Amino acid sequence: MPRRVEPCVATLVDKPPKGPQWAFEVKWDGYRLAVHVEPGEVRAITRGGYDWTRKFGLIVAEARQLGHASMILDGEAVVLDDQGRSDFGLLQRAVGKKPSLHEPSEIIFYAFDLLYLDGHDLRSLPMAERRRRLEPIVAGRTGAIRFSEEVHADGAEFFRAACELGLEGIIAKRRDKPYHSGRRPEWLKIKCARRDWFVIVGYEPSTMPGAIGRLLLAARKGDSLVYVGGCGTGWTYQRSSASCSTRFGPISRPWRSGAGERCSRGRCLSPRPSIAPGRRTASCGIHRSRELESGRITQRSSS
Repeated sequence: MPRRVEPCVATLVDKPPKGPQWAFEVKWDGYRLAVHVEPGEVRAITRGGYDWTRKFGLIVAEARQLGHASMILDGEAVVLDDQGRSDFGLLQRAVGKKPSLHEPSEIIFYAFDLLYLDGHDLRSLPMAERRRRLEPIVAGRTGAIRFSEEVHADGAEFFRAACELGLEGIIAKRRDKPYHSGRRPEWLKIKCARRDWFVIVGYEPSTMPGAIGRLLLAARKGDSLVYVGGCGTGWTYQRSSASCSTRFGPISRPWRSGAGERCSRGRCLSPRPSIAPGRRTASCGIHRSRELESGRITQRSSS
């Protein structure tokens, strides 16, 4: 059994594909995980290869009870909001070290693929067959591990309904294709997010040392900045996050918005003229969320 499998990653497209060869699922907004079950050991491995077994204790404990000596489940760890939608910000708080209204016990692992089972590597099998073998293992469970159900509907209709419900988007997968690591055209993601520009006025540290977990954003209202909320970064590589964290350091200080709200849950950035949306002097990167998908921080040089 492989110690780690590089995950298959969906390619972003503008609209759902058509045809009976495509299966559709909800796009979860969480941490991609592979749950490795072996005799005497269960591990939770992130998309980036980090061992987060301790952070997902309930998922690991339940995986031991699934009735198989060895397997690899591919899926997403999420926390659901009060409307039943996955929320990346809530998940970050649940796995973080800071006090939070959301506990690790609220984290759910939605399994959507089965890569290995009882001594057999299943990656060469079609997706439909892998799902057929996964379903009796996790379907019907209501605890920390659950089955990510296929939605039997036209892709365009499902996407429209998902956006109306405030979901992040949908995933489309080819039923007849084997599992390949890396970004692949047989897995597609179609996102509902609206786009706009915001000033980054602060951030919350990540659970990874030296990295950024969540960006705090403000919008312009007249001559003032008004705090509008936060979102996950979506950065794939830790070095991108660490680079921006280094840039933020010199301009970090307490900040109060025009509405009188204080940025207090993380590090705050001074909204002086050196930080503004749309300038192209020292852009730091793109981040994502269901509501807020585009933001940029820029800093003028002293010259």
